Amino acid sequence: MSKETEMDDQNYKKEMKIEVKVDENIASGIYSNFSNISHSPEEFVLDFLFIHPSPPPGFGKLKSRVLMTPAHAKRLYHALSENIAEYEKRFGTIPLNHNKIELGSIQ
Repeated sequence: MSKETEMDDQNYKKEMKIEVKVDENIASGIYSNFSNISHSPEEFVLDFLFIHPSPPPGFGKLKSRVLMTPAHAKRLYHALSENIAEYEKRFGTIPLNHNKIELGSIQ
């Protein structure tokens, strides 16, 4: 790759801006206290659920499902790792709940 091509690629990356329009019902977000991830060779599926804390145990509702390519899933993994590291540097270690809920598959 020539220096011109490298510079063109760098300039393209710097100049690329995306305008995002968000509907009000999406802008407010959703709350999820449980997630499930599955994958095939072609895609990753991220399910976000709300599991009700009171009996009956395991009562929950799928709130959102996100499908993405394996490459995008890996980029998301790296971005999330970086953001968690920044968060913990600023606010302290995030404690993990070791009483993991074993619900099995939601299929």
